[in-house]
Amino acid sequence: MRILVVGSGGREHALTWKLAQNPQVNKIYCAPGNPGIAELASCVPLKVDDIAGLVNFARQEKIDLTVVGPEAPLVAGIVDAFEAAGMAIFGPSRAAAQLEGSKAFAKEMMVQAGIPTARHATFTDAGATFAYLESLSGPVVVKADGLAAGKGVVVAPDITTAREAVKEMFAGKFGAAGQRVVIEEYLEGEEVSILALCDGETVVPLMPSQDHKRVGEGDTGPNTGGMGAYAPVPFYTPAIAREVETAILQPTVRAMAAAGHPYRGVLYAGLMLTAQGPKVLEYNCRFGDPETQPMMLLLRSDLVELMLATLQGRLGEVKIEWHPGAAVGVVLAADGYPGPYCKGEVITGLDKVPVGVEVFQAGTAREQGQLVTAGGRVLCATARGESLKQALQQAYAGAEVIHFAGKHYRRDIGWRAL
Repeated sequence: MRILVVGSGGREHALTWKLAQNPQVNKIYCAPGNPGIAELASCVPLKVDDIAGLVNFARQEKIDLTVVGPEAPLVAGIVDAFEAAGMAIFGPSRAAAQLEGSKAFAKEMMVQAGIPTARHATFTDAGATFAYLESLSGPVVVKADGLAAGKGVVVAPDITTAREAVKEMFAGKFGAAGQRVVIEEYLEGEEVSILALCDGETVVPLMPSQDHKRVGEGDTGPNTGGMGAYAPVPFYTPAIAREVETAILQPTVRAMAAAGHPYRGVLYAGLMLTAQGPKVLEYNCRFGDPETQPMMLLLRSDLVELMLATLQGRLGEVKIEWHPGAAVGVVLAADGYPGPYCKGEVITGLDKVPVGVEVFQAGTAREQGQLVTAGGRVLCATARGESLKQALQQAYAGAEVIHFAGKHYRRDIGWRAL
């Protein structure tokens, strides 16, 4: 079996690592990949938004399954292009990917389907947005409508901060993504990431995880793409899981099918467990990053088979098996991240990482034979243990022996569970 993975980050490295464990997979390509992925797959110099190039490559190389990591090509219609060419690809269609591509679309769908979420209003004009903000008090959440690489959400503790965020978005901070803005009520509670496989009808939830989005310890500072994650989540009880499946996941898939956009792939629901019950913060149309890294270590079932069952409408026959214990991923970030960050710093110590720790590469490159930093989130030290505490000890043991100038990471991943 020949597989093409689209993407270049830690999520794609983890997916490639898991896909390679299937004995029937004899060749994996990754476009564009990274130096870590290159140890498992042949990297192809094609950008994730070069949809025509990716279709041609898959056709020429007789690819049996394409797996898309990032959201941008999904929102741009890569699945539609592959399916039009008669090739199997894992991910939602362009229309279904609007759940992530447009927060306003997702909110409208939730309201129509009766799915619990924060009260909100959508605007395309700064003046109207400011007038609405003046009618509010306390903290609010300001969101760019479109894709903003995980940075288009501002939790504003007061209206002054909210006004500044709105001003920046309409001034072009996030390009076209910020020309429509969603203002939401601030929800309190524990945040949980729920990923589920969907074949258009059947929904099969994966293991719950919790992502640490703020750059600073104790969940302080600006939002990032994610500084680490762990799974499972001890306070995500079976009762909550049932409520989420019946009140959120299943209605979402039914609503998308009723709208003529059947959802196939992985659906990511970012939830807040409030005093009134679980509510949807956002949807993503792909595997989370960094949630995927610990999740792949915990997944005992074969990922290729799960993806094929999803595409073939066989999820009702599937029972997913997990390794016992817990897993954690700790992101090692570049100096300055999530703001402007340094690149080209030499990375050392990967040969000293303890056995049992997987280091998934994200923002890395090879320059003159050396591995160097090339992104904001550089590496993710990931480990599985009999308990969360043991998994954390192993992951941090890996993080500590890796070195590059300006390296920083949170030392409190999993603190809410502990």
